[in-house]
Amino acid sequence: MSGARNLLGQGNGVGLAAGPAHVGPDPFTTATASHSGDPHSLAAAMEAAIGDLKALIDVSEPRSRDVLEFQVEMLSDPAIRDIGIERPDAEADAVLAWVSALEEYVAGFESSEDEDIRARAVDVIDMRNRVLAVLDGTKPADFPAGSIFVGIDIAPSLFLAHDWSAGGGIALSAGSTASHVAMLARARSVPMVVGLGPIPVEDGVRLLVDGRQGNLVVDPADGDVAAAMSLVTPAAETSVPRGLSVGSKIGDDITCLVNIGHPNELAAVPAGCEGIGLLRSEFLMTSAADLADEERQYRLYGEALHWAAERPVTVRLLDLGGDKTLGGFDAAERNPFLGLRGIRLLLAHPDLLRVQARALLRAAVLGNLKVLLPMVTVESEIAETRRIFAQEAEILARRHVMARMPEIGMMVEVPAAALMLDRFDAVDFFSLGTNDLAQYLMAAARDSAAVSSLYNQARPALLRLIRQTVLMAQEMGKPIGICGDLAGDAETLAELLACGLTQFSVAPHQLAALKTGLEHAKTGR
Repeated sequence: MSGARNLLGQGNGVGLAAGPAHVGPDPFTTATASHSGDPHSLAAAMEAAIGDLKALIDVSEPRSRDVLEFQVEMLSDPAIRDIGIERPDAEADAVLAWVSALEEYVAGFESSEDEDIRARAVDVIDMRNRVLAVLDGTKPADFPAGSIFVGIDIAPSLFLAHDWSAGGGIALSAGSTASHVAMLARARSVPMVVGLGPIPVEDGVRLLVDGRQGNLVVDPADGDVAAAMSLVTPAAETSVPRGLSVGSKIGDDITCLVNIGHPNELAAVPAGCEGIGLLRSEFLMTSAADLADEERQYRLYGEALHWAAERPVTVRLLDLGGDKTLGGFDAAERNPFLGLRGIRLLLAHPDLLRVQARALLRAAVLGNLKVLLPMVTVESEIAETRRIFAQEAEILARRHVMARMPEIGMMVEVPAAALMLDRFDAVDFFSLGTNDLAQYLMAAARDSAAVSSLYNQARPALLRLIRQTVLMAQEMGKPIGICGDLAGDAETLAELLACGLTQFSVAPHQLAALKTGLEHAKTGR
Protein backbone atom coordinates (compact mmCIF):
# COMPACT_ATOMS: atom_id res chain seq x y z
CA MET A 1 0.00 0.00 0.00
CA SER A 2 2.08 2.93 -1.30
CA GLY A 3 4.74 2.49 1.38
CA ALA A 4 2.20 2.45 4.20
CA ARG A 5 2.80 0.27 7.26
CA ASN A 6 0.39 -2.56 7.94
CA LEU A 7 -0.15 -3.90 11.50
CA LEU A 8 -2.09 -7.12 12.06
CA GLY A 9 -4.36 -7.81 15.03
CA GLN A 10 -7.87 -9.12 15.60
CA GLY A 11 -10.92 -7.26 14.29
CA ASN A 12 -14.44 -6.96 15.68
CA GLY A 13 -15.98 -7.81 12.30
CA VAL A 14 -17.20 -4.28 11.56
CA GLY A 15 -16.15 -2.52 8.31
CA LEU A 16 -13.59 0.20 7.72
CA ALA A 17 -12.81 3.62 9.17
CA ALA A 18 -10.22 6.20 8.09
CA GLY A 19 -9.18 9.28 10.02
CA PRO A 20 -6.49 11.04 12.03
CA ALA A 21 -4.96 9.25 15.00
CA HIS A 22 -5.80 10.33 18.52
CA VAL A 23 -3.35 8.76 20.95
CA GLY A 24 -5.30 8.23 24.15
CA PRO A 25 -4.15 7.91 27.75
CA ASP A 26 -3.10 4.62 29.27
CA PRO A 27 -6.20 3.42 31.19
CA PHE A 28 -4.02 1.14 33.32
CA THR A 29 -2.06 4.04 34.79
CA THR A 30 -3.21 4.59 38.36
CA ALA A 31 -5.00 7.91 38.60
CA THR A 32 -4.27 9.44 42.00
CA ALA A 33 -6.60 11.80 43.79
CA SER A 34 -4.98 15.20 44.38
CA HIS A 35 -5.66 15.00 48.10
CA SER A 36 -5.73 12.39 50.83
CA GLY A 37 -9.12 10.96 51.58
CA ASP A 38 -10.75 9.71 54.73
CA PRO A 39 -13.20 6.78 54.69
CA HIS A 40 -16.19 9.13 54.67
CA SER A 41 -14.92 11.02 51.58
CA LEU A 42 -14.21 7.76 49.77
CA ALA A 43 -17.68 6.36 50.55
CA ALA A 44 -19.30 9.63 49.40
CA ALA A 45 -17.33 9.51 46.12
CA MET A 46 -18.48 5.94 45.52
CA GLU A 47 -22.12 6.92 46.08
CA ALA A 48 -21.73 9.89 43.73
CA ALA A 49 -20.16 7.64 41.10
CA ILE A 50 -23.07 5.18 41.45
CA GLY A 51 -25.49 8.09 41.01
CA ASP A 52 -23.70 9.21 37.82
CA LEU A 53 -23.78 5.64 36.47
CA LYS A 54 -27.50 5.25 37.19
CA ALA A 55 -28.22 8.53 35.42
CA LEU A 56 -26.37 7.20 32.36
CA ILE A 57 -28.24 3.89 32.57
CA ASP A 58 -31.57 5.72 32.33
CA VAL A 59 -30.65 7.19 28.93
CA SER A 60 -28.63 4.31 27.49
CA GLU A 61 -29.50 1.48 25.14
CA PRO A 62 -29.48 -2.12 26.47
CA ARG A 63 -25.87 -3.05 25.69
CA SER A 64 -24.56 0.17 27.23
CA ARG A 65 -26.76 -0.42 30.27
CA ASP A 66 -25.19 -3.87 30.71
CA VAL A 67 -21.73 -2.34 30.92
CA LEU A 68 -22.82 0.41 33.31
CA GLU A 69 -24.79 -2.04 35.49
CA PHE A 70 -21.62 -4.10 35.87
CA GLN A 71 -19.83 -1.08 37.34
CA VAL A 72 -22.77 -0.27 39.63
CA GLU A 73 -22.76 -3.83 40.94
CA MET A 74 -19.01 -3.63 41.54
CA LEU A 75 -19.25 -0.32 43.40
CA SER A 76 -22.19 -1.61 45.45
CA ASP A 77 -20.36 -4.79 46.47
CA PRO A 78 -19.25 -4.51 50.13
CA ALA A 79 -16.15 -6.52 49.33
CA ILE A 80 -15.06 -3.90 46.77
CA ARG A 81 -16.05 -0.92 48.89
CA ASP A 82 -14.03 -2.21 51.85
CA ILE A 83 -11.21 -3.80 49.88
CA GLY A 84 -8.55 -1.55 51.42
CA ILE A 85 -9.87 -1.43 54.96
CA GLU A 86 -7.38 -3.98 56.36
CA ARG A 87 -4.30 -2.32 54.88
CA PRO A 88 -1.88 -0.63 57.32
CA ASP A 89 -2.26 2.75 55.59
CA ALA A 90 -6.07 2.68 55.59
CA GLU A 91 -6.49 4.88 58.64
CA ALA A 92 -4.08 7.55 57.39
CA ASP A 93 -5.32 7.62 53.78
CA ALA A 94 -8.38 5.53 52.88
CA VAL A 95 -8.19 6.54 49.22
CA LEU A 96 -4.59 5.39 48.78
CA ALA A 97 -5.33 2.13 50.63
CA TRP A 98 -8.39 1.47 48.44
CA VAL A 99 -6.53 2.21 45.20
CA SER A 100 -3.56 0.05 46.22
CA ALA A 101 -5.80 -2.89 47.17
CA LEU A 102 -7.75 -2.51 43.95
CA GLU A 103 -4.51 -2.65 41.96
CA GLU A 104 -3.86 -6.11 43.40
CA TYR A 105 -7.46 -7.10 42.64
CA VAL A 106 -7.07 -5.99 39.00
CA ALA A 107 -3.79 -7.89 38.74
CA GLY A 108 -5.75 -11.04 39.57
CA PHE A 109 -8.05 -10.39 36.60
CA GLU A 110 -5.12 -9.72 34.28
CA SER A 111 -3.29 -12.92 35.25
CA SER A 112 -6.30 -15.18 34.64
CA GLU A 113 -6.06 -17.86 31.96
CA ASP A 114 -9.65 -17.03 30.97
CA GLU A 115 -9.89 -14.46 28.17
CA ASP A 116 -13.28 -13.21 29.38
CA ILE A 117 -12.04 -12.61 32.92
CA ARG A 118 -8.96 -10.77 31.66
CA ALA A 119 -11.24 -8.58 29.55
CA ARG A 120 -13.08 -7.40 32.67
CA ALA A 121 -9.90 -5.77 34.08
CA VAL A 122 -10.46 -2.55 32.15
CA ASP A 123 -14.02 -2.31 33.52
CA VAL A 124 -12.71 -2.44 37.10
CA ILE A 125 -10.04 0.15 36.27
CA ASP A 126 -12.68 2.37 34.67
CA MET A 127 -14.76 2.10 37.85
CA ARG A 128 -11.74 3.04 39.95
CA ASN A 129 -10.92 6.06 37.82
CA ARG A 130 -14.54 7.19 37.93
CA VAL A 131 -14.42 7.30 41.75
CA LEU A 132 -11.10 9.15 41.72
CA ALA A 133 -12.46 11.66 39.19
CA VAL A 134 -15.34 12.38 41.57
CA LEU A 135 -12.84 13.03 44.37
CA ASP A 136 -10.87 15.39 42.14
CA GLY A 137 -13.94 17.04 40.60
CA THR A 138 -12.74 16.26 37.08
CA LYS A 139 -14.22 14.60 33.99
CA PRO A 140 -12.41 12.47 31.40
CA ALA A 141 -11.51 14.42 28.25
CA ASP A 142 -13.23 13.41 25.00
CA PHE A 143 -11.37 13.13 21.68
CA PRO A 144 -12.13 14.67 18.26
CA ALA A 145 -15.10 13.24 16.36
CA GLY A 146 -14.16 11.14 13.34
CA SER A 147 -10.69 10.29 14.66
CA ILE A 148 -9.16 6.88 15.28
CA PHE A 149 -8.60 6.25 18.99
CA VAL A 150 -5.19 4.66 19.53
CA GLY A 151 -4.10 3.22 22.86
CA ILE A 152 -3.37 0.19 24.98
CA ASP A 153 -7.10 -0.13 25.73
CA ILE A 154 -10.11 2.17 25.95
CA ALA A 155 -12.30 2.63 29.00
CA PRO A 156 -16.00 1.83 28.57
CA SER A 157 -16.98 5.24 29.98
CA LEU A 158 -14.85 7.01 27.37
CA PHE A 159 -16.41 4.95 24.58
CA LEU A 160 -19.93 5.67 25.82
CA ALA A 161 -19.28 9.40 26.24
CA HIS A 162 -17.92 9.80 22.69
CA ASP A 163 -20.10 10.76 19.70
CA TRP A 164 -19.51 8.08 17.05
CA SER A 165 -22.06 9.49 14.59
CA ALA A 166 -19.24 11.28 12.70
CA GLY A 167 -17.39 8.00 12.13
CA GLY A 168 -14.04 6.99 13.51
CA GLY A 169 -12.62 3.75 14.84
CA ILE A 170 -10.46 2.13 17.52
CA ALA A 171 -6.96 0.61 17.30
CA LEU A 172 -5.60 -1.01 20.45
CA SER A 173 -2.19 -2.48 21.16
CA ALA A 174 -3.79 -4.80 23.75
CA GLY A 175 -7.54 -5.07 24.36
CA SER A 176 -9.82 -8.02 23.70
CA THR A 177 -12.74 -8.86 21.43
CA ALA A 178 -14.38 -10.28 24.57
CA SER A 179 -14.39 -6.89 26.32
CA HIS A 180 -17.45 -4.78 27.00
CA VAL A 181 -16.11 -2.08 24.68
CA ALA A 182 -15.76 -4.60 21.86
CA MET A 183 -19.39 -5.60 22.38
CA LEU A 184 -20.48 -1.96 22.32
CA ALA A 185 -18.38 -1.25 19.22
CA ARG A 186 -20.05 -4.09 17.33
CA ALA A 187 -23.49 -2.87 18.39
CA ARG A 188 -22.72 0.67 17.17
CA SER A 189 -20.89 -0.47 14.01
CA VAL A 190 -17.58 1.10 15.09
CA PRO A 191 -14.59 -0.61 13.39
CA MET A 192 -12.14 -1.86 15.99
CA VAL A 193 -8.88 -3.82 15.93
CA VAL A 194 -7.22 -5.17 19.09
CA GLY A 195 -3.98 -7.02 19.88
CA LEU A 196 -1.88 -4.93 17.46
CA GLY A 197 1.16 -4.70 19.72
CA PRO A 198 3.10 -1.39 19.80
CA ILE A 199 1.47 1.23 17.54
CA PRO A 200 4.18 3.74 16.56
CA VAL A 201 2.03 6.76 15.65
CA GLU A 202 1.55 10.32 16.82
CA ASP A 203 -1.58 12.46 16.98
CA GLY A 204 -2.84 13.42 13.55
CA VAL A 205 -1.23 10.61 11.54
CA ARG A 206 -3.72 9.17 9.08
CA LEU A 207 -4.94 5.66 9.85
CA LEU A 208 -7.15 3.06 8.19
CA VAL A 209 -8.83 0.58 10.54
CA ASP A 210 -10.19 -2.63 9.03
CA GLY A 211 -12.42 -4.32 11.59
CA ARG A 212 -13.22 -7.19 9.25
CA GLN A 213 -9.68 -8.21 8.34
CA GLY A 214 -8.22 -7.20 11.71
CA ASN A 215 -5.50 -4.87 10.48
CA LEU A 216 -4.41 -1.24 10.85
CA VAL A 217 -2.79 0.70 7.98
CA VAL A 218 -0.58 3.58 9.10
CA ASP A 219 -0.34 6.60 6.78
CA PRO A 220 -2.23 5.18 3.78
CA ALA A 221 -2.41 7.22 0.57
CA ASP A 222 -5.71 8.62 -0.70
CA GLY A 223 -5.83 5.98 -3.40
CA ASP A 224 -5.23 3.21 -0.88
CA VAL A 225 -8.15 4.36 1.27
CA ALA A 226 -10.44 4.71 -1.75
CA ALA A 227 -9.47 1.25 -3.01
CA ALA A 228 -10.05 -0.36 0.39
CA MET A 229 -13.43 1.33 0.79
CA SER A 230 -14.54 0.23 -2.68
CA LEU A 231 -13.87 -3.42 -1.85
CA VAL A 232 -16.38 -3.43 1.01
CA THR A 233 -19.01 -1.14 -0.50
CA PRO A 234 -21.56 -3.95 -1.04
CA ALA A 235 -21.34 -5.02 2.61
CA ALA A 236 -21.46 -1.52 4.07
CA GLU A 237 -23.91 -0.02 1.60
CA THR A 238 -27.18 1.21 3.05
CA SER A 239 -28.79 2.19 -0.23
CA VAL A 240 -30.17 -0.25 -2.79
CA PRO A 241 -30.11 -0.48 -6.59
CA ARG A 242 -32.51 1.61 -8.61
CA GLY A 243 -35.90 -0.07 -8.89
CA LEU A 244 -35.43 -2.16 -5.73
CA SER A 245 -37.07 -0.91 -2.53
CA VAL A 246 -35.77 -1.86 0.89
CA GLY A 247 -39.16 -3.27 1.71
CA SER A 248 -39.46 -5.52 -1.32
CA LYS A 249 -39.03 -9.27 -1.08
CA ILE A 250 -36.10 -10.68 -3.04
CA GLY A 251 -37.54 -13.69 -4.81
CA ASP A 252 -40.48 -15.75 -3.69
CA ASP A 253 -38.54 -18.09 -1.42
CA ILE A 254 -36.05 -15.78 0.34
CA THR A 255 -36.90 -14.35 3.76
CA CYS A 256 -34.94 -11.47 5.31
CA LEU A 257 -35.18 -11.09 9.10
CA VAL A 258 -33.28 -9.18 11.80
CA ASN A 259 -31.29 -10.08 14.92
CA ILE A 260 -31.92 -7.87 17.96
CA GLY A 261 -31.07 -7.81 21.66
CA HIS A 262 -33.94 -5.60 22.86
CA PRO A 263 -37.30 -4.35 21.48
CA ASN A 264 -36.08 -0.75 21.58
CA GLU A 265 -33.73 -1.62 18.68
CA LEU A 266 -36.76 -2.13 16.46
CA ALA A 267 -37.07 1.61 15.83
CA ALA A 268 -33.97 1.34 13.62
CA VAL A 269 -35.27 -1.60 11.56
CA PRO A 270 -36.01 -0.59 7.93
CA ALA A 271 -39.62 -0.82 6.76
CA GLY A 272 -40.44 -4.08 5.06
CA CYS A 273 -38.43 -6.36 7.36
CA GLU A 274 -40.11 -9.75 7.39
CA GLY A 275 -39.76 -10.44 11.09
CA ILE A 276 -37.32 -11.11 13.91
CA GLY A 277 -35.11 -14.11 13.26
CA LEU A 278 -33.28 -13.89 16.58
CA LEU A 279 -34.17 -12.07 19.79
CA ARG A 280 -31.27 -12.70 22.17
CA SER A 281 -33.21 -12.88 25.41
CA GLU A 282 -30.11 -12.85 27.65
CA PHE A 283 -29.50 -9.24 26.53
CA LEU A 284 -32.85 -8.29 28.09
CA MET A 285 -31.40 -9.16 31.50
CA THR A 286 -29.70 -6.22 33.16
CA SER A 287 -29.21 -7.97 36.52
CA ALA A 288 -29.57 -11.40 38.08
CA ALA A 289 -32.96 -10.37 39.50
CA ASP A 290 -34.35 -10.06 35.96
CA LEU A 291 -33.86 -13.79 35.46
CA ALA A 292 -36.70 -14.45 37.94
CA ASP A 293 -38.96 -11.62 36.72
CA GLU A 294 -41.63 -13.37 34.64
CA GLU A 295 -43.76 -10.25 34.18
CA ARG A 296 -40.86 -8.20 32.84
CA GLN A 297 -39.95 -10.91 30.34
CA TYR A 298 -43.58 -11.27 29.25
CA ARG A 299 -43.86 -7.51 28.70
CA LEU A 300 -40.69 -7.33 26.61
CA TYR A 301 -41.65 -10.30 24.43
CA GLY A 302 -45.04 -8.66 23.99
CA GLU A 303 -43.40 -5.45 22.76
CA ALA A 304 -41.55 -7.37 20.04
CA LEU A 305 -44.71 -9.25 19.01
CA HIS A 306 -46.75 -6.04 18.89
CA TRP A 307 -44.16 -4.52 16.53
CA ALA A 308 -44.10 -7.63 14.36
CA ALA A 309 -47.91 -7.98 14.06
CA GLU A 310 -48.32 -11.31 12.22
CA ARG A 311 -44.66 -11.59 11.27
CA PRO A 312 -42.57 -14.21 13.09
CA VAL A 313 -40.63 -13.39 16.25
CA THR A 314 -38.05 -16.01 17.22
CA VAL A 315 -36.89 -15.73 20.83
CA ARG A 316 -33.73 -17.61 21.78
CA LEU A 317 -33.83 -19.01 25.30
CA LEU A 318 -31.33 -17.47 27.72
CA ASP A 319 -27.91 -18.20 26.22
CA LEU A 320 -25.94 -17.79 29.44
CA GLY A 321 -22.51 -19.21 30.15
CA GLY A 322 -19.38 -18.88 28.05
CA ASP A 323 -18.80 -15.15 27.67
CA LYS A 324 -22.16 -14.21 29.30
CA THR A 325 -21.71 -14.58 33.04
CA LEU A 326 -24.87 -12.92 34.37
CA GLY A 327 -25.78 -14.45 37.72
CA GLY A 328 -22.36 -16.07 38.13
CA PHE A 329 -23.64 -19.50 37.08
CA ASP A 330 -20.36 -20.46 35.42
CA ALA A 331 -18.00 -18.82 37.89
CA ALA A 332 -16.27 -22.14 38.62
CA GLU A 333 -16.01 -23.25 34.99
CA ARG A 334 -12.45 -23.90 33.85
CA ASN A 335 -13.50 -23.93 30.17
CA PRO A 336 -16.77 -21.96 30.12
CA PHE A 337 -17.27 -22.28 26.34
CA LEU A 338 -17.12 -26.08 26.74
CA GLY A 339 -19.09 -26.33 29.96
CA LEU A 340 -22.56 -25.27 31.11
CA ARG A 341 -23.75 -23.03 28.28
CA GLY A 342 -27.13 -22.34 26.78
CA ILE A 343 -29.63 -25.17 27.15
CA ARG A 344 -27.16 -27.16 29.27
CA LEU A 345 -27.13 -24.40 31.88
CA LEU A 346 -30.91 -23.92 31.76
CA LEU A 347 -31.56 -27.63 32.29
CA ALA A 348 -29.06 -27.63 35.16
CA HIS A 349 -31.00 -24.70 36.67
CA PRO A 350 -34.58 -25.53 35.62
CA ASP A 351 -36.14 -22.77 37.73
CA LEU A 352 -34.65 -20.24 35.29
CA LEU A 353 -36.10 -22.14 32.35
CA ARG A 354 -39.53 -22.46 33.97
CA VAL A 355 -39.80 -18.70 34.51
CA GLN A 356 -38.88 -18.02 30.89
CA ALA A 357 -41.14 -20.81 29.63
CA ARG A 358 -44.17 -19.29 31.38
CA ALA A 359 -43.42 -15.84 29.99
CA LEU A 360 -43.05 -17.25 26.47
CA LEU A 361 -46.16 -19.45 26.68
CA ARG A 362 -48.20 -16.40 27.69
CA ALA A 363 -46.62 -14.16 25.06
CA ALA A 364 -47.29 -16.72 22.30
CA VAL A 365 -50.97 -15.77 22.47
CA LEU A 366 -50.03 -12.26 21.29
CA GLY A 367 -48.53 -13.16 17.91
CA ASN A 368 -46.39 -15.46 15.80
CA LEU A 369 -43.86 -16.50 18.46
CA LYS A 370 -41.19 -19.15 18.00
CA VAL A 371 -38.65 -20.39 20.55
CA LEU A 372 -35.05 -21.27 19.79
CA LEU A 373 -32.88 -23.49 22.01
CA PRO A 374 -29.16 -22.54 22.19
CA MET A 375 -26.20 -24.91 22.35
CA VAL A 376 -28.20 -28.08 21.68
CA THR A 377 -25.96 -31.15 21.52
CA VAL A 378 -28.16 -34.24 22.04
CA GLU A 379 -31.83 -35.14 21.50
CA SER A 380 -32.58 -35.51 25.21
CA GLU A 381 -32.11 -31.75 25.66
CA ILE A 382 -35.00 -31.15 23.26
CA ALA A 383 -37.21 -33.72 24.99
CA GLU A 384 -36.54 -32.34 28.47
CA THR A 385 -37.18 -28.75 27.36
CA ARG A 386 -40.46 -29.74 25.71
CA ARG A 387 -41.45 -31.57 28.90
CA ILE A 388 -40.86 -28.45 31.00
CA PHE A 389 -42.81 -26.26 28.56
CA ALA A 390 -45.69 -28.74 28.65
CA GLN A 391 -45.72 -28.80 32.45
CA GLU A 392 -45.75 -25.01 32.68
CA ALA A 393 -48.54 -24.86 30.07
CA GLU A 394 -50.64 -27.19 32.25
CA ILE A 395 -50.01 -24.99 35.30
CA LEU A 396 -51.09 -21.87 33.39
CA ALA A 397 -54.21 -23.66 32.15
CA ARG A 398 -55.18 -24.62 35.70
CA ARG A 399 -54.82 -20.98 36.66
CA HIS A 400 -57.00 -19.97 33.68
CA VAL A 401 -54.13 -17.96 32.19
CA MET A 402 -54.19 -17.73 28.40
CA ALA A 403 -51.21 -19.51 26.86
CA ARG A 404 -50.18 -21.25 23.65
CA MET A 405 -47.40 -23.72 22.86
CA PRO A 406 -45.02 -22.06 20.35
CA GLU A 407 -42.96 -23.77 17.69
CA ILE A 408 -39.68 -24.96 19.20
CA GLY A 409 -36.47 -24.96 17.18
CA MET A 410 -32.78 -25.41 17.86
CA MET A 411 -29.60 -23.51 17.18
CA VAL A 412 -27.19 -25.57 15.11
CA GLU A 413 -23.86 -24.50 16.58
CA VAL A 414 -22.32 -27.73 17.90
CA PRO A 415 -20.62 -29.75 15.11
CA ALA A 416 -21.87 -33.08 16.53
CA ALA A 417 -25.46 -31.85 16.34
CA ALA A 418 -24.94 -30.58 12.79
CA LEU A 419 -23.55 -33.93 11.65
CA MET A 420 -26.42 -35.84 13.31
CA LEU A 421 -29.21 -33.41 12.43
CA ASP A 422 -31.55 -36.22 11.36
CA ARG A 423 -31.69 -37.31 15.02
CA PHE A 424 -33.52 -34.08 15.94
CA ASP A 425 -36.87 -34.79 14.34
CA ALA A 426 -38.65 -33.52 17.47
CA VAL A 427 -37.86 -29.87 16.67
CA ASP A 428 -39.93 -27.68 14.36
CA PHE A 429 -37.10 -25.72 12.71
CA PHE A 430 -33.35 -25.13 12.71
CA SER A 431 -31.18 -22.00 12.78
CA LEU A 432 -27.46 -22.01 12.01
CA GLY A 433 -25.35 -20.18 14.59
CA THR A 434 -22.17 -19.84 12.56
CA ASN A 435 -20.10 -17.94 15.14
CA ASP A 436 -20.01 -20.83 17.61
CA LEU A 437 -20.14 -23.47 14.89
CA ALA A 438 -16.90 -22.07 13.43
CA GLN A 439 -15.05 -21.87 16.75
CA TYR A 440 -15.99 -25.40 17.75
CA LEU A 441 -15.23 -26.71 14.27
CA MET A 442 -11.72 -25.24 14.35
CA ALA A 443 -11.12 -25.65 18.11
CA ALA A 444 -10.20 -21.95 18.03
CA ALA A 445 -11.91 -19.48 20.35
CA ARG A 446 -13.51 -16.66 18.37
CA ASP A 447 -12.39 -14.10 21.00
CA SER A 448 -8.74 -15.16 21.24
CA ALA A 449 -6.22 -13.07 19.34
CA ALA A 450 -3.67 -15.89 19.65
CA VAL A 451 -5.69 -18.23 17.40
CA SER A 452 -7.63 -15.68 15.35
CA SER A 453 -5.90 -16.78 12.14
CA LEU A 454 -7.30 -20.31 12.64
CA TYR A 455 -10.80 -19.02 13.34
CA ASN A 456 -10.68 -16.83 10.24
CA GLN A 457 -9.69 -19.84 8.10
CA ALA A 458 -12.76 -21.82 9.14
CA ARG A 459 -14.84 -20.78 6.13
CA PRO A 460 -14.17 -23.70 3.70
CA ALA A 461 -14.88 -26.34 6.36
CA LEU A 462 -17.80 -24.33 7.70
CA LEU A 463 -19.44 -24.01 4.30
CA ARG A 464 -19.05 -27.73 3.64
CA LEU A 465 -20.73 -28.51 6.97
CA ILE A 466 -23.49 -25.97 6.29
CA ARG A 467 -24.16 -27.54 2.90
CA GLN A 468 -24.51 -31.01 4.45
CA THR A 469 -26.66 -29.67 7.29
CA VAL A 470 -29.06 -27.78 5.00
CA LEU A 471 -29.44 -30.88 2.83
CA MET A 472 -30.35 -33.00 5.86
CA ALA A 473 -32.89 -30.42 7.04
CA GLN A 474 -34.48 -30.36 3.59
CA GLU A 475 -34.70 -34.16 3.54
CA MET A 476 -36.43 -33.97 6.94
CA GLY A 477 -38.87 -31.37 5.64
CA LYS A 478 -37.76 -28.91 8.35
CA PRO A 479 -37.15 -25.17 7.76
CA ILE A 480 -33.56 -24.05 8.29
CA GLY A 481 -32.18 -20.51 8.39
CA ILE A 482 -28.97 -18.73 9.34
CA CYS A 483 -28.60 -16.06 12.04
CA GLY A 484 -24.83 -15.99 12.67
CA ASP A 485 -22.46 -13.28 11.46
CA LEU A 486 -21.88 -15.19 8.23
CA ALA A 487 -25.44 -14.32 7.17
CA GLY A 488 -24.42 -10.67 6.78
CA ASP A 489 -21.15 -11.36 4.94
CA ALA A 490 -21.57 -10.12 1.37
CA GLU A 491 -18.54 -12.12 0.17
CA THR A 492 -20.13 -15.40 1.27
CA LEU A 493 -23.73 -14.73 0.26
CA ALA A 494 -23.57 -16.51 -3.10
CA GLU A 495 -22.09 -19.61 -1.46
CA LEU A 496 -24.78 -19.61 1.24
CA LEU A 497 -27.46 -19.42 -1.44
CA ALA A 498 -25.77 -22.30 -3.27
CA CYS A 499 -26.02 -24.32 -0.04
CA GLY A 500 -29.80 -23.97 -0.31
CA LEU A 501 -30.41 -21.41 2.45
CA THR A 502 -33.51 -19.27 1.97
CA GLN A 503 -33.83 -17.55 5.37
CA PHE A 504 -31.30 -14.97 6.51
CA SER A 505 -31.34 -13.04 9.78
CA VAL A 506 -28.89 -10.14 10.20
CA ALA A 507 -28.32 -7.01 12.29
CA PRO A 508 -30.77 -4.19 11.40
CA HIS A 509 -28.06 -2.05 9.79
CA GLN A 510 -27.13 -4.96 7.48
CA LEU A 511 -30.65 -5.57 6.17
CA ALA A 512 -30.54 -3.20 3.20
CA ALA A 513 -27.09 -4.48 2.17
CA LEU A 514 -28.34 -8.08 2.42
CA LYS A 515 -31.25 -7.34 0.10
CA THR A 516 -28.90 -5.53 -2.28
CA GLY A 517 -26.63 -8.56 -2.34
CA LEU A 518 -29.57 -10.88 -2.93
CA GLU A 519 -30.69 -8.76 -5.85
CA HIS A 520 -27.18 -8.83 -7.32
CA ALA A 521 -27.08 -12.61 -6.91
CA LYS A 522 -30.50 -12.93 -8.50
CA THR A 523 -29.89 -10.69 -11.52
CA GLY A 524 -26.13 -11.07 -11.95
CA ARG A 525 -25.77 -7.28 -11.98
